[in-house]
Amino acid sequence: MSLTLRELADEGNETALDRLADLADTSGDVVELSELLDEGCMHAGFLLAQRAVATGDLRELQRISDAGYDEAGNELERLLKGPADEPRN
Repeated sequence: MSLTLRELADEGNETALDRLADLADTSGDVVELSELLDEGCMHAGFLLAQRAVATGDLRELQRISDAGYDEAGNELERLLKGPADEPRN
């Protein structure tokens, strides 16, 4: 099935790209998700951003934002503006 999905995605079918992203996410294939984002799959960007937010990976959020998924930039800003650590005595 993924070969057919890849063929459809290569022909510009966004639903097939989204499905490939879901399959990559389910299998934990972050490299494939990154490649899909580079191909313009915003759903892959969403999934990568979710992972980055969950782990607090600010650099990854910046990379995802730079790759075209604007919401990652919003999440990055939100995390950067979050509550500051309490001062230590």
